[in-house]
Amino acid sequence: MYNFGLHVAPFESDAVEGFRLREPANFEAARRACGFVGRSGYAGTPGVRSWGPQVFPRFIEGSGFDSAPSSLSLWADLESLMAFSYDGVHADALKHARNWNVKPSWPPLVLWWVGPHHRPDWAEAVERFEHLADHGPRARAFTFKIPFGPDGAAVEIDRGRVKELAARNAETQADLLAHVRTLKV
Repeated sequence: MYNFGLHVAPFESDAVEGFRLREPANFEAARRACGFVGRSGYAGTPGVRSWGPQVFPRFIEGSGFDSAPSSLSLWADLESLMAFSYDGVHADALKHARNWNVKPSWPPLVLWWVGPHHRPDWAEAVERFEHLADHGPRARAFTFKIPFGPDGAAVEIDRGRVKELAARNAETQADLLAHVRTLKV
């Protein structure tokens, strides 16, 4: 999974402080989530190692920014990623995202399948993201709304399993959710 956005102001500004304050909790919530495999860090930032040089999609051009909020992560399946994305700590951040991010004219994220020993890099992620923006959902690059399976066939997300995973995640992330609910928006 790769996502990309543009903030309404520089990362260090008061305007996106709520995002900045939530970022560590979101990374920790992902680490604790069912089905999380791993994520790329960012070059020059302590912590998790970067999966290659970070690049950005063409949508950054003309924004005045030379970097932007984006993430690259691996998940066991669509249901695990959906349970994390739309419930708990990350859902709290999504609820407030309009305060920190410009309204995009591009997809918010791209999904694709990788082989068991393949770790995508930032360049691959951006290529998939731009492919989705240019061609719409296909097996090569898709979204939760129009998902595909590893075999390239269209699939339906198991919403019951998503709810079960979200409930399991809630048990391991209750402290993080309580924390983010106290933070400035």
